Amino acid sequence: MTSSTTSVAPPRPPDAPVRRRRTSAGARGERRSGLAMAAPAAVLLGLFLIVPVLLAFALSFTNARLISPNPPRFVGLDNFVRAFTQDPVFLRSVLNTFLFAIVVVPVQAGLGLLLAVLVNQKLRGVTFFRIVYFIPVVTSIVVVSILWKFMYQPTGLINSFIDTVTFGALQGADWLNNPRTALPAIIVLSIWQAVGFHMLIWLSGLQTIPDELYEAARMDGADAWAQFKNVTWPGLRSTMIFVLVTITIAALGLFVQIDVMTQGGPQDSTTTIVYHAVRKGYREQETGYGAAISLIFFVLVLVIALVQRFVTREKD
Repeated sequence: MTSSTTSVAPPRPPDAPVRRRRTSAGARGERRSGLAMAAPAAVLLGLFLIVPVLLAFALSFTNARLISPNPPRFVGLDNFVRAFTQDPVFLRSVLNTFLFAIVVVPVQAGLGLLLAVLVNQKLRGVTFFRIVYFIPVVTSIVVVSILWKFMYQPTGLINSFIDTVTFGALQGADWLNNPRTALPAIIVLSIWQAVGFHMLIWLSGLQTIPDELYEAARMDGADAWAQFKNVTWPGLRSTMIFVLVTITIAALGLFVQIDVMTQGGPQDSTTTIVYHAVRKGYREQETGYGAAISLIFFVLVLVIALVQRFVTREKD
């Protein structure tokens, strides 16, 4: 005798639609809460970043002045043509900015990596050196610039040190008033002030590399240089990209040190793009022309960052 059984699907719980509605309502409530919490930051971002960028873009095509009874007038590309053909100070500022970046980026990145490798050693008292190297970073750049300005004086600490070490055989220069030494003096200050920050970035990257890789390299007979070349450096690739991009952007935006120490002199030997834009836009009240210089600076930084990212990309 055969028997047949018919399978019957279990009935859906009557409260399933209610549960879905509750879940959907909960998700909408979470989205509203998230938007409400993000709204203050979004408003401030738009007010202090997006709106000024759009305003600068619009002003760069006008002859607007900071204080003028005449309304702004559209002048097209005249401000940009003026920058590249009629303003030798702007061209000098571009040259100074790139010279500063070409020196600061590799030196500061390399010195930061060296310090990171040194303070990454498991030695007693190494925390003290980490703090010492990082103190200039948390010190106001204005204060640092003022202190170094006094040190660079003809009778300042640096010249006194040179005179003492050489027993009077060498005399220090008037560092900030000599066109040949003013920009190198600011380069030295800038590297010293910011190298501690990038040391910490390199150090964080070093501490993500597993110790097992170094143990395996040592078992294979690798010396310290081989371990660095085959283990440390490949493990720091993403850190290297971040460090190079941040140093480049900071170097191209050089302003505070120039404003405090040299005001672009002597003979415009330390004028940078940002300083020239501020001087034209606010001190000389040529708002439209200053906005055009700022827009040129934005495009230059964007192009350099994209090229740098392309060069340091992961290659399959």
